[in-house]
Order: sequence, then structure tokens, then C-alpha cells
Amino acid sequence: MRSLSLVWRKLVTVIAVCAFVLPVITANAAEKTVRWKLAMTWGTNLPPFTDAPKQMAEMVEKMSGGKFLIRIDSSNKHKSPFGVLDMVKLGQYDMAHSASYYWKGKDIALLSLTTMPFGMTTNEQYSWFYYGGGMELMQKAYEKHKVLSFPGGNTGAQMGGWFAKEINTLDDLKGLKMRIPGFAGEVMAKLGLTVTNIAVGELYMSLERGTIDALEWVGPGMDIAMGFHKIAPYYYTGWHEPATELQFLVNKRKFDKLSDKNKEILTVAMKLSAYDMYIQNYHMSSEAWAKIKTDYPNIKVRTFPAEIMKAMREANEELLAEKTAKSPMLKEILDSQKAYMQKARSWTQISDFAYLKDNL
Repeated sequence: MRSLSLVWRKLVTVIAVCAFVLPVITANAAEKTVRWKLAMTWGTNLPPFTDAPKQMAEMVEKMSGGKFLIRIDSSNKHKSPFGVLDMVKLGQYDMAHSASYYWKGKDIALLSLTTMPFGMTTNEQYSWFYYGGGMELMQKAYEKHKVLSFPGGNTGAQMGGWFAKEINTLDDLKGLKMRIPGFAGEVMAKLGLTVTNIAVGELYMSLERGTIDALEWVGPGMDIAMGFHKIAPYYYTGWHEPATELQFLVNKRKFDKLSDKNKEILTVAMKLSAYDMYIQNYHMSSEAWAKIKTDYPNIKVRTFPAEIMKAMREANEELLAEKTAKSPMLKEILDSQKAYMQKARSWTQISDFAYLKDNL
């Protein structure tokens, strides 16, 4: 009788466990695997740019239990580094990883969502995005393109570029051919340079062959590995991209079809991988800068003279007045950024700046 009672208790336990577990197993089995494709503006291996989407995809797969998979295609595969916005808009790709200021020829308002000359620092800009109305304005700007945009990783303050000769006066700039994207390219063109945008994989070759005389890329962590210093050893400090934010583009129709769980998984993964890219890039540049004097003695670090900086600021203000008069969306974004920066900059000055000034 006792053994029979024991068997009965075990049977009841098994039934109870099955009643709890089987619906979960059935639900997971019934959940259809979502398979997306992401197009990068970048080539196959360009850390930390390429690391951000790879890390994002890995997190999505793990958090979804393998039910949400994202395949990443580099520009080597899709062959259109500056065409990823259209590819996502048309549904050829579900997502992309790029930079918003590459679309200035298509929609001038979008460039302000990457960074602006003399604009916010990374901390200020992230605060604006997530707590100062920036995300809402970004979605408003991208609404007509039928895509959603999310921060995709920040480079922090970028360096001002590599030049074959030292720049001492405004005349030294005139006639130079330079690769420099975004609004900074507009500013440099106003100062007499011929400005172009070139895909990453063609930068060194363009500099080597004399197709361009100067270029800006990111910072020492990414630049030195590209070898630009071998041809153009004058390395200038930045003014034009104080907080360059890359972006994840997402086809809005495809996003809306995701389950609430997968929407949350994707959003969290994008946000975490974006911030991690900023940390990784900061580390890379710190490591490279620590070795720059000993390992690369030919690199000559310079800051643009006051005369040139003044001319850049004046050209920037003139261009902003012209562009905002033609684009209400650009004006709305820039007005929001300016107002937020004025508020946040007071804290930046009394916190980070005051600390550094007194401890260097």
C-alpha cells in the first residue's frame, strides 16, 4: 500500500510539472523564427563600427532564445555603402547601420542627427536624444522615409583631419581637395576647399593617388591603423564633429509587425551596443594616443590657427541661416539642440571642464 501511495504521489507530481511545462514548450515551438537582414555602410572588418551591429545581433539572438536572427551584410556584399537608407526604405533590407549625415543630399534635416560643428559633446547629445526630445524629433524627421532611426554608437569628439602640409592661413586651405562629410563639408567648401565624400575602403588609395589632398576620418584609434599618417602627417584637432552618432535604421513596417517582446529585445540591444561602441572607441583612441609619440614620431599634431577657427565659425553660422530658412524640420531640430546645449553646457563647464582645467 505504501509503495502504491508513493507511485501515486510521483504520478501527481509528473502531471503537475507537465501541466506547467508543456504549454511553455508548445508556445516556444509555435513561435515562428524571425529572420532579418542588416546592411552596413562599412566593410567587413572596421572596429568598432562593425562591432556595434554584430554585438546587437548577438544579443537579439540570445535574448530571443534563437527566435530572432539578424544576418549582417557588409558593403563588400551589397555594394552600396551610401545606399542603405533606400534599401531599408524599400524593404530590401530590414535594418541598416550607418550615419545620418550621409543623407544630406536627400534630406538636409537628417544630417543634424549625427553631429554638428561646434555642437554638443557626447554626454550632452545622448542626454538630448533620450531625455531632451531628440528621439521624438528624429522619428519625426525620418517619418516621411518610412523608417525608424535609433542611436547606433558614438565616436566622441573626432579629430580635424590629416593634411600633407601644415595649415597656417586661410590661403593654405584654398584649392585643397578634402574628404569631409556632413555639415563640416559645407563649411570647408565655403572656405574654398573642394569637398568630397568617399567610401571607407577607398580613403587610403584616394589619398595616396592624390585624388584628395586631405581627409578626416575619426580619431587615432581608427585612423592610425588606416595608415593616413604615411602620406599626410599633419594631424589637426577637431571642431566639426564633437559627438558623431551612428545610427540603426529600421524599416517601420517590418518593426510594426514584430511582437511586443521582439520590439523590446531589438530596442534594448541597439541601445546597449550603441553605448558599448562609444566606450570601445574611447579605449581604442586612448591606447593609440598613448603610443603616438614613440611609435609614430612623424605625426605632427596641430590645432587650426585662431584666424581659421573664426572663419569656420562665421561660415557655419551663415550656412545655418541659409539651410534652416529652406528646411523647417532642420530648424526645429537645431533649435531644440541649441536650447538643450545652452542648458547642459553650463553643467558641463562646472563639472567636467572645471575638473580638467584644475587637474591637468
